[in-house]
Amino acid sequence: MNNIRETIPTTQHSFSDLLNKPIEIYVFIDPLCPECWSLEPIIKKLMIEYGQYFTIRPIISGNLTSINAHSNQKTAELAKGWNLTLQNSQSCKEIKWPEDSICAPWMTALAIKAAELQGRKAGMKFLRKVQEALFIGKQNISSEEVFFSCASKVHLDMGEFKQDIHSDTAKRALQCDLTLTHEMDIDQTPAIVLFNQRQDEEGIKITGSYPYSIYVEVLHAMLQKKPTAAQKPSLVDFLQHHEFVGTKEIAEIYDWTETKAICEMKKLLLKQQVEQHAAKHDTFWRYTGC
Repeated sequence: MNNIRETIPTTQHSFSDLLNKPIEIYVFIDPLCPECWSLEPIIKKLMIEYGQYFTIRPIISGNLTSINAHSNQKTAELAKGWNLTLQNSQSCKEIKWPEDSICAPWMTALAIKAAELQGRKAGMKFLRKVQEALFIGKQNISSEEVFFSCASKVHLDMGEFKQDIHSDTAKRALQCDLTLTHEMDIDQTPAIVLFNQRQDEEGIKITGSYPYSIYVEVLHAMLQKKPTAAQKPSLVDFLQHHEFVGTKEIAEIYDWTETKAICEMKKLLLKQQVEQHAAKHDTFWRYTGC
């Protein structure tokens, strides 16, 4: 993969560019990885400001298989590492899982691929709910009961979903993701690979988590142009679309301090437009639509 280019042209995109998105972004994620969870505000912000220039394709990384052979020691070690990440991310609860909380990560991956069979957007919404169940709700994400609850919340066709979890189609889709992970030499998550579909060049790979400006710089480099960021939606429109978000997430997207984000959310709380959900490392807000 190429490194970030230093020179970035500043010309604008034409109307035809907007009709045919030139960039494809592969996002390699592990549903059990807290850094992948903390990357979500960055992805949301990119989609809001520059989504007209790229398509996004989530890829389930094979790194989740590292704990597939469950042991109490591995669970304790993983939880210890995660708690260090939680303090600086949008995650919230100190991890003190029951022994079976991560016993079958393969089932988690298959459930995500089953959701994707109902559309890429449906799959992304389902993934978000699974991550919420783990990082906020401290639930057993290997449980079919949790899968079905998450699927219901994002309005999947439940009959199809229950059938697809155990289907060969979902297994093949997961295998494709694992193969792609290997072919692109992804050895840690999160990782993002950007391709310009109109140019015969290698992609640019970003491994790990970085400030938002780095991702924008790389996107501009791939476009070989510097487009103007789209206007952000109103806070109410954003909440209505995403339904359940954290203060840190809001602050990142709107370029606010966390204090400013809380202040704005409390205004909506007084209007009974949101519900507040306090947590250890963040405060979450659910849009009520009142």
